[in-house]
Amino acid sequence: MTQWTSAVGAAQLARLLNSQQDRPAGPGTRRPPAYRALADGIRLLVLEGRVPVAARLPAERELALSLSVSRTTVAAAYEALRAEGFLESRRGAGSWTAVPAGNPLPARGLEPLPPEALGSMIDLGCAALPAPEPWLTRAVQGALEELPPYAHTHGDYPAGLPALRTMIAERYTARGIPTMPEQIMVTTGAMGAIDAICHLFGGRGERIAVESPSYANILQLMREAGARLVPVAMAEGLAGWDMDRWRQVLRDAAPRIAYVVADFHNPTGALADEDQRRRLVESARSAGTVLVADETMTELWLDEDVTMPRPVCAFDPAGSTVVTVGSASKAFWAGMRIGWVRAAPDVIRSLVAARAYADLGTPVLEQLAVNWLFSTGGWEQAVEVRREQARGNREALVTAIRKELPTWEFSVPKGGLTLWVRAGGLSGSRLAEVGERVGVRVPSGPRFGVDGAFEGYVRLPFTVGGAVAEEAAARLAAAARAVESGGSTGGESPRTFVA
Repeated sequence: MTQWTSAVGAAQLARLLNSQQDRPAGPGTRRPPAYRALADGIRLLVLEGRVPVAARLPAERELALSLSVSRTTVAAAYEALRAEGFLESRRGAGSWTAVPAGNPLPARGLEPLPPEALGSMIDLGCAALPAPEPWLTRAVQGALEELPPYAHTHGDYPAGLPALRTMIAERYTARGIPTMPEQIMVTTGAMGAIDAICHLFGGRGERIAVESPSYANILQLMREAGARLVPVAMAEGLAGWDMDRWRQVLRDAAPRIAYVVADFHNPTGALADEDQRRRLVESARSAGTVLVADETMTELWLDEDVTMPRPVCAFDPAGSTVVTVGSASKAFWAGMRIGWVRAAPDVIRSLVAARAYADLGTPVLEQLAVNWLFSTGGWEQAVEVRREQARGNREALVTAIRKELPTWEFSVPKGGLTLWVRAGGLSGSRLAEVGERVGVRVPSGPRFGVDGAFEGYVRLPFTVGGAVAEEAAARLAAAARAVESGGSTGGESPRTFVA
């Protein structure tokens, strides 16, 4: 019986390995032997989840040809990986990736850090803040008061509670986009919404155009659904969307879906202006592409001089092209797993019908809590608390990174929760790996790209402030020094740090 469950081709593995570019070695710095560098590169790909565990690797001769190295180099690298527990082999079955006993399985998205690790690890992996109290407690108490009538029903509302659907529709109408409750479906977070949309419009093998970079967990969701991702490069800094490039990709690739985060883009923080939104909708309509607009960050403007453009769906009043996704997770709390879809009524009916074979509906108590926030004005007050937290954290993190890592480059966004940082010529994958050893968890750039792009970047969310932000930057600086010197942390262990 074979031990591998998937396979990685020689050309694909070579492409991933070639994306791992390090800063050129300085005077006196010893480069590792070629076989060791190759083994380290494959190990990093496994640890990051970009090459799955139990994936069959190419034969030695195939990989040697693709990398233009000797077969002896590949054989030595494979032998080193076997000795370290990252590769298993059997005659006649080939070699497949593994993880050593005791190591956690790598995740291919950005999973939350387990609570028991918070004492020694500063988590910059998850772009989410603690709940804005007392509003969470008040919302749950209000929901409990409204619960009794619903407790006498079966509790399954595939389209969402009618009261919450009506409230969300009214909020869109107040923003200048007339919306009926029949155009709203409540989901289990934005991820649940996009998963449902992908299954409705983007069957296995369908093309989906995505920003490059884009949100890592959504990219992985689409990969798992069998989509063929078509990356569309973002402009440098906060310039955002290159509309000529988008028009060309939509025309030539004819993707079934295009996914965009126009409001404080994750990870770059860019904000699309009205002209970009209008042209994007026009290009999608001309190509027959469903444009999915992710609005999860739309209320997280942080600077007073920000004038928010009209929503993307404002340029598609009939709802024939744009499907909008919203969520309470970023603006309020990630633990409040409430999202929603705004689309044409026939799209909503199709999504609701398909839901019978998925999760049937979203938890009633959490829907009531969000409805309480919307109907009492608590939402606006809670979001203002959230903005104050993010604003202070952003200032602290930016100051600390500029002090500790002055060669790292980034533009400070006017909203959202993330900095997209060029890491001074270092490998983002190696920074992420070494950062875990010194007590700071940071996602590398390639998680936000397709086929190994953005190796020289990391994403830093402003989810910590004050002394914790300073300590996070100091640990990142220690990781950077270790990467520059060859990857060793010198035996340092992270200090326990209680926020």
